[in-house]
Amino acid sequence: MRKALVLGLVAVLLSFSAISCPRPPARDPNTIIVWCWDPNFNILAMEVAGEIFQRDNPDFVLDVVETPWDVLQTSLIAALAAGQTAHLPDIILMQDNAMQMFLTVFPDAFLPLTNRVDMGQFAEYKVDFGLMGGNHYSVPFDNGVTATFVRTDIIAQAGLTVDDFTDITWERFIELGIMVREATGMPMISTVANEVDTIAFMLQSAGTWFFDEQGNTHIQGNAVLRRAVELYYQMVTAGVIIEVADWNAYVTTINNGSVAGTIAGCWIIGSITSQPAQHGLWAMTNIPRFGTIPSVNYSSWGGSSWMVLSTSPNADLAVEFLNRTFAGSVELYETILPLSGAIATWLPAANTPAYAAPHAFFGGQSVFEELIQFAANVPRVRYGVFNYEARDAVGRAVAEIIMGTSIDAALTTAQNHVNFLIAQ
Repeated sequence: MRKALVLGLVAVLLSFSAISCPRPPARDPNTIIVWCWDPNFNILAMEVAGEIFQRDNPDFVLDVVETPWDVLQTSLIAALAAGQTAHLPDIILMQDNAMQMFLTVFPDAFLPLTNRVDMGQFAEYKVDFGLMGGNHYSVPFDNGVTATFVRTDIIAQAGLTVDDFTDITWERFIELGIMVREATGMPMISTVANEVDTIAFMLQSAGTWFFDEQGNTHIQGNAVLRRAVELYYQMVTAGVIIEVADWNAYVTTINNGSVAGTIAGCWIIGSITSQPAQHGLWAMTNIPRFGTIPSVNYSSWGGSSWMVLSTSPNADLAVEFLNRTFAGSVELYETILPLSGAIATWLPAANTPAYAAPHAFFGGQSVFEELIQFAANVPRVRYGVFNYEARDAVGRAVAEIIMGTSIDAALTTAQNHVNFLIAQ
């Protein structure tokens, strides 16, 4: 398996050989270099953290280098594979679903944080992304907890309120979606065709994934996955879900009112609230669970975490900085929430006034406080090293099933494809 990973990474390096790495960091003992992306979200949060830490450490310097994820990933792979690490930063932001791959291929590249950061203060599911060989390697950041968001004015036409969608099963959600479609002509939700995000967060709500705890492919014979695919197929054929071409089309269905709601990660709030005309017309609740399989009404979609490079000459300072900000500052999360909508997975943040404040766009509902509570109930799963490959294979399988292929045949083909990739 590791051979396949290394060969794949070599191919990535050759494809991106022209990409230059971010500038070499300063090596002043009071300076921390950070690579991350998105000025209005991750970079903003890191800069606020730097300002908070600097109050008690006036000599501290934070150098945040804007580094798009693709550039960060390929630059990091190139440096680690070549053993040329002098230009690497002290801290990087890592996509959660890529973390296990990096920890597997480069097991000595990241500083273990076990007993150095209190992981018990974070949502348990987020902590597991950075767990390898009994050690923790990441400080969780943004929250990908899922929720059901509904247009109260649209569902009211079917005689429904948000309470009707609370603590329900997927089977009941389909019934309610049919009621809404019959009353309004609208699908309940939309999703991007050939993507498996909906099925993926259904799986996590039952504490399972495309791989088992030992890292073996768990597609064929996965009863939870099979049931998720059945329910998804029912929603598509009943018109409860409408599949769209791409992400922009998905957001458009939400913004133009052509669907009655959406089920997504909490980060979708930024897209929802971008339409002033819909002010006060939205409400939020938890997601459906399986009716016949042990599961909960909580799951996750997306997110990222901070990691300290083991090659950092200022590793102790980097850990102290993270400990006193992202793993220890209520003020940080209270400040960045209204500025960027960055919802924490650090559980004490739920006690801040900013999280408890009513959100006028959602009719005065304290959506941020509720999302923190949702996050504490998300089941733990192991994404596995070949997570992207498994998702692509299952996505193709679902497309084939909708076109008429049997569920078992399509999932068997997906399993065989992933196993072939692992064996290379």
